Amino acid sequence: MHDQAWDALIIGSGAGGAAAACSLVRAGKKVLMLEKGEYLPTDGSTLDVATVFGEGHFKNKQAWLDGNHKPFVPEEYYNVGGKTKWYGAALLRFAPHEFEAEPDFNCLPWPFPYTTMKPWYDKAEELLHISRFDFEPDLQMLIDRQFSTGSGWRTEPLPLGLNKRILEHPNEARHFDGFASVVGDKSEAEASILNLIKDAPNFTLLTGKDVVELVSDSCDPSLIIGASCSDDTRFLANDVILAAGAMASPRLLQRHFYRTGLDRRLPSASMLGRNFKMHMNSALMAFSATKKHDLLRKTAIFFNDDFPHSSVQCLGWMDGEILASQLPTILPRWVSNAMGARAMGFFVTTEDGSSPENRIVASNGADAPPLLDYDPQRLPASVREHQRIIRSFSARLRSAGMLPTHRAMGLSGTAHALGSMVAGNDPDTSVVDARGKVHGMRGLYVSDGSILPRSSRVNPALSIYAWGLRLGNWLAWR
Repeated sequence: MHDQAWDALIIGSGAGGAAAACSLVRAGKKVLMLEKGEYLPTDGSTLDVATVFGEGHFKNKQAWLDGNHKPFVPEEYYNVGGKTKWYGAALLRFAPHEFEAEPDFNCLPWPFPYTTMKPWYDKAEELLHISRFDFEPDLQMLIDRQFSTGSGWRTEPLPLGLNKRILEHPNEARHFDGFASVVGDKSEAEASILNLIKDAPNFTLLTGKDVVELVSDSCDPSLIIGASCSDDTRFLANDVILAAGAMASPRLLQRHFYRTGLDRRLPSASMLGRNFKMHMNSALMAFSATKKHDLLRKTAIFFNDDFPHSSVQCLGWMDGEILASQLPTILPRWVSNAMGARAMGFFVTTEDGSSPENRIVASNGADAPPLLDYDPQRLPASVREHQRIIRSFSARLRSAGMLPTHRAMGLSGTAHALGSMVAGNDPDTSVVDARGKVHGMRGLYVSDGSILPRSSRVNPALSIYAWGLRLGNWLAWR
């Protein structure tokens, strides 16, 4: 038991947790961070296709239940830096209009406008050293032929958290999208944020700490004063920040509510775990008659005003080994090698609106798996637009002489898990307020993707970093 009081205790070391810690530590606050996982190895195994994709060695192994109570394993990661170690480094802002409600698309409003987040976006981009890379020859040729002026498509350089020196390390350049960097070429929570404060005397990061319970005042369950771990250690703090991600944070709070009866007393309890979002994502592969030689590949993003809630990004390096990890094992390797050498990959993303029925529910017993009840059919406008943009983009690829095929990421693809504790001004329709404090609670804040009222049409990481920086700054100087 560790009853020493800290200024802030942060549960989780991903984007939101790291950003909040950075603001707090730099303001002189004493911060403790608890991470369920460990540091990733630097022996090259995080760049190995067979280890990362074939074996899924670093992924979560815990089974969940879907809405039909069938088991599945979500794509979660428990390590220092969280999912940011594995993401594809795309760091984009949400557009100003994406902070507003859009009832026709089931989109909730943020509790403040874009202008409130703008300075924190600026700060996050500065910390993450965002770069833009020139389009490589194969991609440039495709853009010139099919996505130039008059096509209805707009192509922009993709803002990436990548050091330009990555081009000097071909193995890193081929393995940044879905892999964890060994030499620190990718901007992520550990390399870009936590390393700035790791040696500060007022910051401590403990790994292997699986938080299982929030600790409240003995006389008032709405006052959170710490957290307990599965190894029976306990830590106390003036403020506790949930930053374990949209899959884990709501379950910790649900268990506290059930145990203390707050689920029957607080209006926000009915919304806890609801409005879960994860984007509608599909991988689109296009095969041509000629081999492709671009290295980074993931350098462009495509928009079309006919699909205002969607975008298409290039995927990173593709070869026979990577392709084979996603294809049936009966396929001969020479076939996957030939296909991989001629493949270009794209990631089609559509904003999914909010449905209260799309939700996360904590397990009732020690051995019972948690529940993710998410059905895209509850969001028909999103489904229709996602299907339409895939057809339109595929038609362009066919006009370029390529053969496209696509596959939805499915329920296990939770890389963009969001929205299970949405921010808002009304406790009847949201879980946290505009500052990140849980409605009706004291000493408890949230700093991860669960607070996002909207998912936008782009990767959410930069918005989570910006939220965390803002929350940490407010807690430090309130």
